[in-house]
Amino acid sequence: MRVESEAQLAEAVRDAGGALAVRGGGTRPVGRCLGEPLEVGISGITLYEPGALTLVVGAGTPLAEVEAAIAAEGQRLPFEPANWGPVLGVRGQSTVGGVVAANVSGPRRVQAGACRDSLIGTRFVDGRGQIVKNGGRVMKNVTGYDLVKLMAGSWGTLGVMSEVAFKLLPAAPSQATVVIDLPAGAAQVALAAALGSPFDVSGAGWLPGTGAVVRVEGLAESVAYRAEQLRRLMEPFGPVRVEEEGSAAIWQSLRDLEPFIGKDGDLWRLSVKPSEASDLVARLGGEVLLDWGGGLIWALLPEGSDVRALASPYTGHATCMRGAAGVTFEPEPAPIATLTTALRAQFDPKGILNPGRMS
Repeated sequence: MRVESEAQLAEAVRDAGGALAVRGGGTRPVGRCLGEPLEVGISGITLYEPGALTLVVGAGTPLAEVEAAIAAEGQRLPFEPANWGPVLGVRGQSTVGGVVAANVSGPRRVQAGACRDSLIGTRFVDGRGQIVKNGGRVMKNVTGYDLVKLMAGSWGTLGVMSEVAFKLLPAAPSQATVVIDLPAGAAQVALAAALGSPFDVSGAGWLPGTGAVVRVEGLAESVAYRAEQLRRLMEPFGPVRVEEEGSAAIWQSLRDLEPFIGKDGDLWRLSVKPSEASDLVARLGGEVLLDWGGGLIWALLPEGSDVRALASPYTGHATCMRGAAGVTFEPEPAPIATLTTALRAQFDPKGILNPGRMS
């Protein structure tokens, strides 16, 4: 079943006789998707004011279409969303609603925040088939931040989004990447030093085959100065160089997990305290990729690996993005599980929206 308007979406949910498996472009098949497929095709940019740095768009709009439109005005989504489709082995076009539902946030999160931090408004249909509006279309009219942010990362279990509004940022005219020749297990200390510097780092990670990488963006003269200062700061950690022409390709590879595309194994995503990254890398083994200064670890391991057992103890959560794990998402502590159950009962009393998705 495909819907192409908010009214159709509300009717479809209201008249549903059972569970609905909500999808956009189908590029994030994480967790169990039970029920009749409900494809959200509400597409198109409904309001774009470059001067106000705000954008309102249908939830089913392809992400590539949005990025092309705002790039033409010299702007970008602050949170640098990733395209997980290729690494998860699926085809399709990532949609804006899917990005918000999964709170997809790329390397620039360390500087600009997560997807939810750029979200200023949303419209969605709850489990009763009622249309709910929260937040605003421009920054001065924004209210209800908490509910807007609640939808980000809910994986379609609280409501089916029909429209989202973002604040944008000007695109940086120049960038450079400082590359440090370090193994993954030794990278976090160097990344922490870079992030703690005054040089406004917009990305800090570790990429297989490349090493530890630190990005700066902005005006050309500023980028050149900050990259040189970071190069000097990183010298005690290992051989270091500054990459300019190849900088964008490095971060696309890290953001979209290109080193793992086409490789067999289970793919896990661990969001943890950065200070735990070195020990976790040692315990996990396998192939890893680091982002957010070590706060995000992607691990490619043999099929059937019990990553939570291998990684324990750790502070954070581990999600099986691709594989046959019995429990895809990190089990919630009892107090949080109680809150989650109460929220779902309020937004989706019949329990029809993506049941089983978060388990």
